[in-house]
Amino acid sequence: MQLKRILPPFFTLNFFILCISSFLFFASFNMIIPELPAYLTSLGGEEYKGLIISLFTLTAGLSRPFSGKLADKIGRIPVMVFGAAVCFIVSLMYPLISSVAGFLLLRFIHGFSTGFTPTGTSAFVADIVPFNKRGEAMGIQSLFGSLGMAAGPALGGLIAANYGINPLFYTSAATAIASILIILRLKESVPVKEKLNLSHFKLKRHEIIEKRVWMPSSVLFLAVFSFGIVLTIIPDYSEFLGIKNKGLFFAVFTLSSLGIRIIAGKASDRYGRIPVLQVSTISMALAMLLIALSSTSTQLLLAGIVFGASVGMNSPTIAAWTIDLSLDQYRGRALATMYIALEAGIGIGAISSGFLFANKAANFPLVFLSGAISALLAFVLLLFISRKRKDEG
Repeated sequence: MQLKRILPPFFTLNFFILCISSFLFFASFNMIIPELPAYLTSLGGEEYKGLIISLFTLTAGLSRPFSGKLADKIGRIPVMVFGAAVCFIVSLMYPLISSVAGFLLLRFIHGFSTGFTPTGTSAFVADIVPFNKRGEAMGIQSLFGSLGMAAGPALGGLIAANYGINPLFYTSAATAIASILIILRLKESVPVKEKLNLSHFKLKRHEIIEKRVWMPSSVLFLAVFSFGIVLTIIPDYSEFLGIKNKGLFFAVFTLSSLGIRIIAGKASDRYGRIPVLQVSTISMALAMLLIALSSTSTQLLLAGIVFGASVGMNSPTIAAWTIDLSLDQYRGRALATMYIALEAGIGIGAISSGFLFANKAANFPLVFLSGAISALLAFVLLLFISRKRKDEG
């Protein structure tokens, strides 16, 4: 009885299973990220570090319109399963590749995983949760994903340090298949499903982008530019500042985002999405400035706490805002549009940071300051949207 009083009414067994699957899925592909720059360097591809994340996000972005349409047509569960299956297969193939070109090809293919699974997961959550609880629900669901993002790099760094890179890839594959097995017992939330056919892969112009959600998508694009920078440059920056476990920063910022996700979700349900996002974007700009000014490992990790708080406020609030603006029958498309903006922001941030860094330690501050500027632009856009709404009201 006490547990029922603590947990929100939408926290059913199906919702919990979905959350655990999210934890395993995000842990699977995130556990290898901190080790990939060094692995690519060992293959002779040091100058291509910026492509590690950008190729991944490119495929994810390109596949979003298809995953959104398929989630609306054939169901949420098949879309989730396909994405996790890509994680499983590609993780098994990394140890078989010994060339830079082969590695980059696998990174490109690996992106299909996040192009599909999160789209299906977010749509499934929106289907089973009441309208006035979406912010809170997205906060809880993303909390489990963040736990996976925190546990993955920390575990990955430990495995790589003690057993080597190949056991790390095999662990990633095992984690991905576990996420699939868990969700197979879920009941599909799409009431009328279609059988998969070739027409589902033919996209009309209006099926690629959902215009109703341009506002949250634009804010997200600017906000996650910093995330692409962090994913690409932090492993080298951590090593530069004397942090042996390259996944430690990722664990710190992800853990710092956990509790605030639920609080931010509830706050956005009560006070509105835009006020919460204004706080998150200012926090993001501050975090990137603090990272740029860090000269010790302690300072970097403290900046990571601020960065995690901003990410924790941003993620569930953007997702809830997107769902608010979408039509029920095109919810998958709307979420796919949001994720296209996510992948574009991360990808461009990754490419830009790799170019600005150019493997020169003196360029670290410049790279992170560019992320602070992008976050400030997101804040300015939110001010514009807020003022426009007041004028129209």
